[in-house]
Amino acid sequence: MRPLPAAVDPSYLDRLARLETATIGHTHQFGFADPSLQSVLPGKTIVGTAVTLALPGQDSTLLHHVIAQLRPGDFLVIDRLGDMRHACFGGGVALACKQQGFAGAAVDGVHTDTSEIAEHDFALWSRGASPITTRLYDIGGGFNVPVCCAGAAVLPGYAVLADESGVLFIDPDDLDEVISTAEVKTERGLATLKRQKAGEKLGAISGATAKVETWLATAKG
Repeated sequence: MRPLPAAVDPSYLDRLARLETATIGHTHQFGFADPSLQSVLPGKTIVGTAVTLALPGQDSTLLHHVIAQLRPGDFLVIDRLGDMRHACFGGGVALACKQQGFAGAAVDGVHTDTSEIAEHDFALWSRGASPITTRLYDIGGGFNVPVCCAGAAVLPGYAVLADESGVLFIDPDDLDEVISTAEVKTERGLATLKRQKAGEKLGAISGATAKVETWLATAKG
């Protein structure tokens, strides 16, 4: 059991919330969870401070305990330590997290009670649903320890951006560069969209058509 990390600067989270994981994915390669980790509810975009939990196998004792420790705006990242069968996260846990004011949660494993999670409107990312649940076996685990979430290394205090395309964890030291680059990319994307709507072809805008035409001309020569 380790203390809560410092919360990510709200000014960074405000900027991050206006971006998309897919936009950052054009220029940033680190910290993305495997694409199999997907949003349980459609249309959710969440930012927050990563609080981590390593939770073994069939046991959810530590999860039930630490829910009361989290702050509004925290994003709970649960490393299931390889277990893809037992669901630690269902309707009751979702309600408790919602009442505590979590930003959201990601489970590197499975969830259950999809309709109840939707009823509580709780933002959860997981690898899928399962009818087999955990129990209170008091095996142990780790709170605010380094974890792996769907292939991404996550430390307590990382910034989180989670949306319909996936989940991204960012070291606070990298936030300024990652966000600034993505903001520029977003503006360029909007300009491209405007040109497309005006009738220009994507290949002409991106330069792809010019590359192919150059290759064809060289091949003929």
